[in-house]
Amino acid sequence: MLRLSEIKLPLDHPPEAIVTAILQKLKIQAGDLIRYEIFKRSYDARKKDAIVWVYILDLEVKNEAQLLQRFQKDPHVNPTPDMSYRVVTQAPEGLMERPVVIGAGPCGMFAALTLAQMGFRPILFERGKTVRDRTADTFAFWKKRGEFNPESNAQFGEGGAGTFSDGKLYSQVRDPQHYGRKVLTELVNSGANPEILYVNKPHIGTFKLVGVVQQMRARIEALGGEIHFQSRVESIHIEDRQVKGVRLTNGDYIPARHVVLAIGHSARDTFQMLFDQGVYIEAKPFSIGFRIEHPQPLIDRARFGPFAGHKSLGAADYKLVHHCQNGRTVYSFCMCPGGLVVAATSEPGRVVTNGMSQYSRNERNANSGIVVGITPEDYPGHPLAGIDLQRRLEAKAFELGGGTYEAPGQLVGDFLAGRPSQQLGSVRPSYAPGVHLTDLSQSLPDYAIAAIREALPAFNRQIQGFALPDAMLTGVETRTSSPVRIKRGEDFQSINTTGLFPAGEGAGYAGGILSAGIDGIKVAEAVALNMLRSQPQPA
Repeated sequence: MLRLSEIKLPLDHPPEAIVTAILQKLKIQAGDLIRYEIFKRSYDARKKDAIVWVYILDLEVKNEAQLLQRFQKDPHVNPTPDMSYRVVTQAPEGLMERPVVIGAGPCGMFAALTLAQMGFRPILFERGKTVRDRTADTFAFWKKRGEFNPESNAQFGEGGAGTFSDGKLYSQVRDPQHYGRKVLTELVNSGANPEILYVNKPHIGTFKLVGVVQQMRARIEALGGEIHFQSRVESIHIEDRQVKGVRLTNGDYIPARHVVLAIGHSARDTFQMLFDQGVYIEAKPFSIGFRIEHPQPLIDRARFGPFAGHKSLGAADYKLVHHCQNGRTVYSFCMCPGGLVVAATSEPGRVVTNGMSQYSRNERNANSGIVVGITPEDYPGHPLAGIDLQRRLEAKAFELGGGTYEAPGQLVGDFLAGRPSQQLGSVRPSYAPGVHLTDLSQSLPDYAIAAIREALPAFNRQIQGFALPDAMLTGVETRTSSPVRIKRGEDFQSINTTGLFPAGEGAGYAGGILSAGIDGIKVAEAVALNMLRSQPQPA
């Protein structure tokens, strides 16, 4: 097949315009085009009065070799790369040993699925509940109809933290082996909309993601895997720096020489357990800040101009970065068009914010994290010191919010002026269980407050209205990424504990659903190959 890129068409073009563009580009007749499919579709909004679709197309044509020869100097005409996934090995018949996976977030689920597809029958342990049960618990907490459950919330449970987000499926990780394509394909095979295979910045949406996660679980089990919920791993049995098994909080012991550690960025008690058992852990950078909310139409007008509200464009997003005079970098994080700000704590007496969107992205506000990068130099002295900082900031936010899990909030105009907010303006905050107006300058270190105060007017120069006085800031955003890295070698094993395979966001090797899924696949391959090498050889 041929891959044809940079095909630009108007927003409202008819379907047949794609065929016309192909024929014109390649200078061929209609009979020479056998079929085509859209590999990628994005929009170019640099000229707001002339926004266009930009396509990458895969074609099957007659006389392919001659066309490639004719267009050999054209960078937009190339052979279609082979992006199909092939398993690296297959479990031998009768293999009794089974790998263990800890955590049912995207990394753990893709690790388990890939191991199951290779015949290794993984056993997955998840401390939280099934995705539907945790959804009920989480929504009840948000709507003040239920108590906060530290084992079933926006962080813990089937699907991981990504379940209560935008279901974003894009990443900036290098992926020369096309693992990301496998992630997207498996999601489609589990019920996701096939458009995620080709739209730019694909997303599933929270409610749709629930069904996808359930189907993925069923596929793992159909292939011989096991998934156990409300099963928290209390300790890992390590002898002579070799993993021997895992012990659950109910006392059960499961022998295992290969353990995938896909625990997510909020499993603080597990980080402590690993550190106490001598597993090498180091502090890593992460970011802290607030959530900001604007009316979605304001963002649409700033990004799309006269095309704001166009049905095919949907709700507009943005990506912003500002380098501050104090040496800090402030940037937008996890931008959720037409979404909600949600409560994302995993511990009692603390407040954490995050953003989520449904597939429709039709809520009244746009929201994004506005966060400041920090490094271990800001929390020196201990590999787990970043966790201590997170806890202090989250406890302070709980206090500033009134001690009821309401979040502290402040209008942008008041934040920039250095005065507490007394009443809401035109932007109604979406955070549930609610927002308590206060002075957010008390909620973060001074360097972070100064950086955000400098960045907001700078962002306003890029998106007119970004520093809208009535825009809403809600604190605090502290779970941008893991504050630790469980360091591993080229073989994907812990650098000092054989058989332990740190993986995904919690181990410091991913950020978001797509990259976590990619890492889960890579780790599963490493586990499978290692299991085969470590099998006793016949005499």
